[in-house]
Amino acid sequence: MQIDIQALNFSLTDALRERVRRRMGFALGGKDENIQRVVVRLSDINGPKGGKDMCCQIRIVLEHMSDVVIKDVETDLYVAIDRAFDRAGRAVARQLSRQLTRQRAPTPGSFEVSESN
Repeated sequence: MQIDIQALNFSLTDALRERVRRRMGFALGGKDENIQRVVVRLSDINGPKGGKDMCCQIRIVLEHMSDVVIKDVETDLYVAIDRAFDRAGRAVARQLSRQLTRQRAPTPGSFEVSESN
């Protein structure tokens, strides 16, 4: 799995990088074999103006499935990271569950009908 962590409008600190990796491990652990790439973009939307403007956007590229994209905006970037990865973990689990259900579903006409007298 490739991991790409980007910071826009501020420098990426080791503490932020570690927080992203730790939260990613909690949220996506055990699903690694289905994940090809994770792109995390951290940004300060309003710059020095302040306000609820710290953004964490996560894009998870899954093998043979649609990408999962989650975005969370908060005042505190650490909270945005936590919330975004919580939601991402649930979304990936849902996507994998749907894929498994589709794989197990019988195809139309695959049932045998037996007649009894």
